[in-house]
Amino acid sequence: MNEGTGPLDRTTAMKYASWFKALADATRIQIVTLLARRQAPMSVKEIVEAVDVGQSTVSAHLKVLAEVGFVLVERRGTSSLYEINKACIGAFPTAADVVMGNPVSPPGCAC
Repeated sequence: MNEGTGPLDRTTAMKYASWFKALADATRIQIVTLLARRQAPMSVKEIVEAVDVGQSTVSAHLKVLAEVGFVLVERRGTSSLYEINKACIGAFPTAADVVMGNPVSPPGCAC
């Protein structure tokens, strides 16, 4: 990451942009907060019941969240369990920190 008065380096900026893009949906925010607060793996069915959105929609949102590393997927036979990736969420910078150039953790986590 560039320090001083310059912009973020392109790689870091692209990583942060993918994180913000993944969270640019109300349902995905609901899913992330649900999994973070639950602190335990959840099935798609449990998530669907909690956020009151259709199964295919929840599955599509979980795929987006998994691609950037916000959620981890554990396959169990024909079903999957989803849980929050604490390391990735812990490294997520606030928009103000990025914009203002405050020190933030580089996106070197498993995201």
